[in-house]
Amino acid sequence: MELVGVWVSDPAKVGKDAGRLAGLDRDLGIIATNDRQALLDLKPDAIVHTAMTDDRIFEAIADLTAFVRAGINVVSSGPVLLQYPFGVVPDSVTEPIVEAAKAGGVSLHVNGIDPGFANDVLPLAMTSLSRRIDEVRCAEIADYSTYYQPVVNSQIFGFGQPMDQTPMLLNPGVLSMAWGAVVRQIAAGLGVTLDEPLVERIEQVAADRDYDTVSGKIPKGTRGALHFQVVGQVDGVDRIVLEHYTRNHPDQCPDWPKPTTGDGCYRIDITGDPVLNVEFGHHGEHGDHNVSGMVVTAMRLVNAVPAVVAAEPGLVTALDLPLVTGAGLVSGQNR
Repeated sequence: MELVGVWVSDPAKVGKDAGRLAGLDRDLGIIATNDRQALLDLKPDAIVHTAMTDDRIFEAIADLTAFVRAGINVVSSGPVLLQYPFGVVPDSVTEPIVEAAKAGGVSLHVNGIDPGFANDVLPLAMTSLSRRIDEVRCAEIADYSTYYQPVVNSQIFGFGQPMDQTPMLLNPGVLSMAWGAVVRQIAAGLGVTLDEPLVERIEQVAADRDYDTVSGKIPKGTRGALHFQVVGQVDGVDRIVLEHYTRNHPDQCPDWPKPTTGDGCYRIDITGDPVLNVEFGHHGEHGDHNVSGMVVTAMRLVNAVPAVVAAEPGLVTALDLPLVTGAGLVSGQNR
């Protein structure tokens, strides 16, 4: 793949070479712009879109719609509700972007790592080993103290906020909109019809002392840790569960599950016959699990570009894609 343009939102990055922005210590001859039309005029085959979308969902959807209407394939990390929007949001939200993609003759794929590979491709691949499935459970277990996302951690998760103040994520229905796509996609992959609506469960823990994180301070007594579940049931029985155990220090909530190694992982547990368990851990080559979390989210998108470009026009989910690999990335091979 050849890089032909870079679009940025930070005015300080405009006019900078992409190589410098990427920390390569060399120029690539690609200058960053905040002019969307200038990017579209380059007529790229695909756009890798990794902008912040959690607090600007409809603005992001408008951007994605403009990209595909211009005849450009897109892989994106958000908004996550587009990972598998069927039954998650009204058709009025998805139909315009699907129609734009078909009119442009291109595809849109929204995915990453969570929602994404860790709770769609990985668990569904594991179920191919099953003789009977009683429950599929996908968990993120992570310490967010080194996760530099002040807006996400403070305003969306509500860390550092008073316990009686409801952050964006914990308003009724928001968890189902964000991670319900995961639950519904697994159900679709398994041919399961879920009860309506999905079930949300929330456990909040106050900080037992003051904590310092890269995203800000968490004073004692404020919201310091969060465990939530989005559950798909069949006849009132839990069958597909997406959950997060989110700490802001490794010592918090010692009764909660912990990764086997490091301070962040994804865990898939399938009960039935046989019982299956996989722990997917990761850490950065020169950083921790939150650094590698950014890397794996982006690389799942980049490595999916050829498959998405080759896909039928429209909204492409993980269920529609062939096997995506890291072909071309093995060290020492000719490229």
